[in-house]
Amino acid sequence: MLSVARMIVVLLLLLSLAGCAAIAGIFKAGFWVGIIIAVVIVVALVALLGRR
Repeated sequence: MLSVARMIVVLLLLLSLAGCAAIAGIFKAGFWVGIIIAVVIVVALVALLGRR
């Protein structure tokens, strides 16, 4: 009975670590997408204001 409880705890820990890794990857991707969007907006503003 105790070994079953230990296996359940280990399984839950492994699943939570895998979930953390997936979320970290999503945030890294979102970070770079945010930077690219910010650069595009700045370039567009400079292009619009440079025409005047």
